[in-house]
Amino acid sequence: MNLTITKDQISHGLQSVQNVVSTRTTLPILSNVLLKAEGDRLEMTATDLDVTITCSVEATVKTPGATTIPVKKLFGIVRELTNPQIELETDDKNVTSLRSGSSFFKIRGLGAEEFPPPPKFREDKRVVLPQEKIKGMLRKTSFAISTDESRYVLNGIFISLKEHKITMVATDGRRLALVDEDVDVSEKSQGEFIVPAKTVNELNRLLQDKGEIEIRYTDNQAAFSLKDEKGFTVLIVTKLVDGSYPNYRQVIPAETKERIALGREEFMHALRRAEIMTSEKQNSVKLNFSKNNLSITANSPDVGEARESLAINYKGKDMAIAFNPGYVIEPLNALTTDEVFLELIDELSPGVLKINGPFLYVVMPMRLS
Repeated sequence: MNLTITKDQISHGLQSVQNVVSTRTTLPILSNVLLKAEGDRLEMTATDLDVTITCSVEATVKTPGATTIPVKKLFGIVRELTNPQIELETDDKNVTSLRSGSSFFKIRGLGAEEFPPPPKFREDKRVVLPQEKIKGMLRKTSFAISTDESRYVLNGIFISLKEHKITMVATDGRRLALVDEDVDVSEKSQGEFIVPAKTVNELNRLLQDKGEIEIRYTDNQAAFSLKDEKGFTVLIVTKLVDGSYPNYRQVIPAETKERIALGREEFMHALRRAEIMTSEKQNSVKLNFSKNNLSITANSPDVGEARESLAINYKGKDMAIAFNPGYVIEPLNALTTDEVFLELIDELSPGVLKINGPFLYVVMPMRLS
């Protein structure tokens, strides 16, 4: 293999793929990136056997071929180079020489044939969407993914492609975030699957505001192809979480007594200030609603107390409810609208946060002390 490539191209590719590489792997090949040069492209692939990421970038290929190189070493070298041009040449013992300006490196690698083969895909179930749409949906839901490994079906985002809608749901049992968007789904592409948290994190990192994403899936794996305007293409192939997602519809309250409009930024910053005065033992913030006023208080015997008032449009009966402040701050932080609506029934029922748009967030209250 012999090629020349710009520092920008190889750097972008390595940045896209290297995150999935585990530092504590028992298989040396999994610490390596697979480099495959042909035509006018260099394809870089990294995997941890659950998630595989491939990024294709432009290169001038003199001799096509493939090898694998320790990804952290290669990225470390490329990052420190100052010359914009890099030449790579691999011999038949998988030793790669890297030249750039007056710098020269020799890196020992392993044969490309040792690298795990990429998963094969049926073409039938697929949908194409703007990256910006998926990026926004993930931002509004991924913070609610459960980290409790004993409830592994909740360790990811549930995606449903049905009735001309894409729906995403995440829950950890104490709160639930749901967002849906209209999308053109063919009859045979309809279905449901759970994308694991690690893949969601990679999508959050790699999705752009422009370009398209193609989602394909089978019973046990999914592929996300990202294309952007600069000609970079990234493919993420992931195993899916095995199991049935719980019936999330039954936790969404069917009725509401009060619907209160709140300024998102003002409400969020007031909660953040109150949160400072909570402790691990006493991590609740109390919301007191009275005529045209919301009083936010936090009180921890071992820390101190916080109290502040917001002027709001409220005509209902006096009501108090307590929440874990972090569980209310996270959705407010993920949203971009100026106004949010808090729907309440009483102090013991879940609160529902909504916007004028396809988003809904259910949060369980805490005991009022």
